[in-house]
Amino acid sequence: MSKSPPAQPAEEKTLDGLLAEAQAQIEEQREAWMRAMAEADNARKRAQADVAAAHKFAVERLAELLLPVMDSLEAALAAAGGSPQALRDGLELTLRQLKAAFQKANLTEIAPAAGERFDPHKHQAMAAVEAENAEPNSIVAVMLKGYALHDRVIRPALVTVAKALENKAGNPISDSNLNTN
Repeated sequence: MSKSPPAQPAEEKTLDGLLAEAQAQIEEQREAWMRAMAEADNARKRAQADVAAAHKFAVERLAELLLPVMDSLEAALAAAGGSPQALRDGLELTLRQLKAAFQKANLTEIAPAAGERFDPHKHQAMAAVEAENAEPNSIVAVMLKGYALHDRVIRPALVTVAKALENKAGNPISDSNLNTN
């Protein structure tokens, strides 16, 4: 008679089976987690590469718009021996090309008029002068135009502003005290 191996209780078989299933599930989840981590890392690297490329080529459109202006300036220099009127006409054409390029790139002038109120967000006061015919804190003269890209000021207009008139004692003179004779 042959002896059969001792029979395992039914409980042990189910525990071993459950353990094997749990270990298989753990391995599947670990592999899925590793794949997700690798995908996230690849996405991060792609995003970094995209941002780097965007920074590198951010002014490409503006460069394309400015190339004809460069060509016109070089042509003007090459033809410098021509008449003064031809040179002036060429410069005016080049300036129109440059203004058109600025407009297409949303680069706008900040050119305040005399008498306009000083705005520290758009203007930079280079000097303050007494001006009888101007309100205090108003622009008297523009030294250099400013520029804004979309709504961001990239260079404020450099201006001279009016300050309040002072009497001999150094006190501000109000409008009611001005002699209008």
